[in-house]
Amino acid sequence: MSKVTAQMSVSLDGFYAGERHGGQGNWIDSAEAAGFFRVTRWLTEAMAWRERQGFAGGEKDTNSDIIAETFEAAGAYVMGRRMADGGEGPWGEEPPFRVPVFVVTHRPRQTLTRKGGTSFTYVTDGVASAVEQARAVANGKDVNVAGGGSLVRQVLKAGLLDELELNVVPVVLGTGMRLLDADLGLADKEAIELTLNRVVNTPTVTHLRYTVNGRAALVLDDRGRGSGE
Repeated sequence: MSKVTAQMSVSLDGFYAGERHGGQGNWIDSAEAAGFFRVTRWLTEAMAWRERQGFAGGEKDTNSDIIAETFEAAGAYVMGRRMADGGEGPWGEEPPFRVPVFVVTHRPRQTLTRKGGTSFTYVTDGVASAVEQARAVANGKDVNVAGGGSLVRQVLKAGLLDELELNVVPVVLGTGMRLLDADLGLADKEAIELTLNRVVNTPTVTHLRYTVNGRAALVLDDRGRGSGE
C-alpha cells in the first residue's frame, strides 16, 4: 500500500516561511517570500531540483540525491489550492510533478491536464478524499503531500501521514508561518509520537526523516524513583 509522505523545509525555530502575506502588494516582495526563499535555498541550488524545473546548473551533491530520491518515490501528489494557484504560472505547460496531482479546495474546477504526465484534479470533499484518490493512482508508490504547511498539518491531524521529513536549515527566522502549531488540535496531555529513522547532515541543511506513530497520551514517569527504592 502506498505510504503518505511529506517533506518540508523549516528554519531552526520551526518556520517554513515568513509572516503570511496578506494580499497587499507583490508576494515576491513580502516577508513570507523572504523566509520561504531562505529555507528552500538548499533545494533550488540542487541539480536534481533544477533539472525538474527545466533549468541548467546546480550542485550534484547529497542534497540533490535526496531530492532525486523523493521525485522517484512519488506516484501521486496532494497539495493545497493556494500552492496550486501560485505555481500554475511558473510551472507552465510541463510542471515538474509528472504524475497526477490532487488539489484540496472548496472551489470546484475542471481537471487540468498538462504535458509530461502531470494532471491537476480539484477535490472539494476534503483531505481524506484527496489522499484516497491519490492512493488509487499511485501504483504502490508514495503519495507525497507537497504542501503548503497548512495542508501538511491537516493530513497529520487526520492521522493520514505515514512519514514526515523535516529539512532543517540553520537559520532562525524569529517569526513567520510555523509548520507544527495549535492547528493540530491536540488535547491536553496528548501528543503525536514519531520515530526518527534517518538523519543526513550537510552544511546547508539537516534531513530528518520520521515515521509517524500517531496520537498518544502524555503520561507522568517516576523519574527513577521506582528503580532504587
